[in-house]
Amino acid sequence: MEKIDDIKFSIIVVCLNPGKLLAETIDSIASQSYENYEVIVKDGLSKDGSVEELINANPLGDRLRVFEKPDKSIYNAMNQAVEFATGNFLYFLNCGDSFYDGDVLLKVAETINNYGKKENVIYYGDIYELLRNNRVTSNPKLDGFGLYRNVPCHQTCFYSRDLFALRAYNPKYRVRADYEHFLYCFYEKKARTIYTGTVIASYQGGGFSETPENIKRSKEEHKEITGMYMNPADIRKYKLILFLTLAPLRTKMAESKAFSGFYQRIKKALYKG
Repeated sequence: MEKIDDIKFSIIVVCLNPGKLLAETIDSIASQSYENYEVIVKDGLSKDGSVEELINANPLGDRLRVFEKPDKSIYNAMNQAVEFATGNFLYFLNCGDSFYDGDVLLKVAETINNYGKKENVIYYGDIYELLRNNRVTSNPKLDGFGLYRNVPCHQTCFYSRDLFALRAYNPKYRVRADYEHFLYCFYEKKARTIYTGTVIASYQGGGFSETPENIKRSKEEHKEITGMYMNPADIRKYKLILFLTLAPLRTKMAESKAFSGFYQRIKKALYKG
C-alpha cells in the first residue's frame, strides 16, 4: 500500500479583486495538519492589493505559487491554474470558502490511502453551508437520477490528475462547467466516485452562480448538458420522479433557514437507508 505522504494535493484558488476573502481562504489552508500540498493562486490581475498582501505575508512558504494573468471567466482561470499543478490530486477552493477543519486533507489522504486508488477517481464529501448553518450531505452512491438532480459541488471534490489530462473545464458553460466536467468524468471516462463521509469545506453562499441571471442560465445549461450525456427516456423518467416527489417544495425547504436543517437530516437518513 502506498505511503500516505506520497499523496500530494494541488489546491487551486482563483480570484479577481477578492479583498480580505483571499487571505481568509489561504489561512484556512495553512491550518491543515497534512502538509503535502501546494497552493496555486491564479489571479486575473487584481487591482485591490490583495495578492500583494498575500505574497508579503505568505503563511505557506514555498508551497504557495501565485500566477497573475488575464482570464475570460472563472472556469478559464481554473483551467489556467491546472496547467501549473504538480500534485496527483486537484482540488478547487473558492475565495471566501474554507476547509471545514484543520484535518480535512489528512482525512481525505487517509481515505485515498485506504482505497489505494489514485487514477480515474473522484473522492468527494459533504459541505457545510454557513448561510443556513447546516451540513449538506452528498449522495454516497451516485447514479443517473442523482447526477440528473446535481453532482457534489466542486468544493467537496478531489479529482485524480488524469481526469484533467485530456481536457479541463469547458468554459462555454459559464455557470455549470464543473457539472459538465463531472458528467464527462462519470460517463465518458468511467471514473470511479468514492464518498469520504467527511465534511470538506465551509461554503459562504450567495456567489457568482446564485445571481438571478445565473440561476436562469444554470437551468438552460443543465438542460443542454444532461441532453449530451443522458438518453431522452431516462431524462423523462427523472423529471417524472422529481414531479411526483414534490421537488420544488423540497428545494424551498433546503433553501429555507427555518427548515433546511430538518430537510438535511431527513436526506441524510434516507441516504443511509
